[in-house]
Amino acid sequence: MRVIVGDITTLDVDAIVNAANEALLGGGGVDGAIHRAAGPELLEECRALGGCPTGEARVTSGHRLPAKWVIHTVGPVWKGGTAGEPDLLAACYRNAMAEARRLGAASLAFPAISTGVYGYPADLAARVAVRSVAKALRGNPGIEVVFCCFSEDSAAHHRAEMEEL
Repeated sequence: MRVIVGDITTLDVDAIVNAANEALLGGGGVDGAIHRAAGPELLEECRALGGCPTGEARVTSGHRLPAKWVIHTVGPVWKGGTAGEPDLLAACYRNAMAEARRLGAASLAFPAISTGVYGYPADLAARVAVRSVAKALRGNPGIEVVFCCFSEDSAAHHRAEMEEL
């Protein structure tokens, strides 16, 4: 596992994870950036999937992205931490890792799921992210995982969690 600050749409990895909404039809933040970079074919493919419930994951081609695949997952909206948010966020990471293994991906990049407009506190989200991915890697090593953070603040939280492990 490693942490970088950057643009997930430019990474040369087998798969990137999209912090999507349940409709899978694009939006703001990383979701909008991925849809713009991948081109209109991504939206067409997403329409055929019929959405994605919170915590689950769906796969599409990467289209115009350097990545072969996009693994779309829907993180929880932060409601104070008492509405099952940690378990739902952990499911996002667990299910995305399972899809990457199913695809045979050797490398996978995650954004900081739910920390944008969904309001999940960056420090708490980083804890769930790093611990969930570390647990998934213990059961199936061999996938290079990159946490691609939008800000240095988010990256610092991810690095601190990795050091704690």
